[in-house]
Amino acid sequence: MTYSAVYRTLLACSLQAGSVFFCATAFAQHTSEVGLGLGATNYKGEVSPQYQFQNNRPAFTAFYRRDVSVPITLRGAFTAGLLRADDGNVTGVNGGVPPLQAYRQANTKGNLLEASVVVEYNFLDYHYRKDKLHFTPYLFAGLAGFRASTTTVSTTLGGNYNQKGDFFGLAIPVGVGFKYALSEFINLGLEFGARKAFTDQLDHLSEQDALLVNSHDQDWYYYNGFSLSYTFYKIRCPDQYKKNKKLLQ
Repeated sequence: MTYSAVYRTLLACSLQAGSVFFCATAFAQHTSEVGLGLGATNYKGEVSPQYQFQNNRPAFTAFYRRDVSVPITLRGAFTAGLLRADDGNVTGVNGGVPPLQAYRQANTKGNLLEASVVVEYNFLDYHYRKDKLHFTPYLFAGLAGFRASTTTVSTTLGGNYNQKGDFFGLAIPVGVGFKYALSEFINLGLEFGARKAFTDQLDHLSEQDALLVNSHDQDWYYYNGFSLSYTFYKIRCPDQYKKNKKLLQ
């Protein structure tokens, strides 16, 4: 056998072995996930000038996540939750209810529906099975559309301070999270996220008396919660191997 024949034989064997290696390892990180989450929604605005834990209300989310690369994933989600805030829950510097809130005595109730698309940056590859621990912290940011249906009532002022209605708007979701792969297919998630809403109308108070409201501060809402997801794996092979499957034999 000549040197060129040996070289061609070795090259053919290397390509065949290499194709299996690339399909089984380098291209095995293509994953997608579907999941459900339970948590709480919260609101910050006229009736709740700061994030207040007692205003947390039940919320639910369903999502689909797909990787673009090892650190980058895209996630689409639908979230539904309740909103609640009360002037009586605001605490002033002296430990009591501030004079403005004590005089206005407004409360807001309602619900919120959101559809969002975000980009997640993962610091670790938690799907890499050779690691002993399969977890990663992550950051996310994106764009969301929402519908808020709320009712605001002032027990002392009445009139224009008693309003209700629906509002459609856009928001920017940002936040942090943590993912942990319980097994090859089941994942546990924990997330804390804030949404900057480009409106001051979630509580219907922005156009009232300037002495009793702050019309220059836009509203925020939040979703924090746990999730469980299921991972789907897909092996991606180069096109030349897809077209000629005999190379993998």
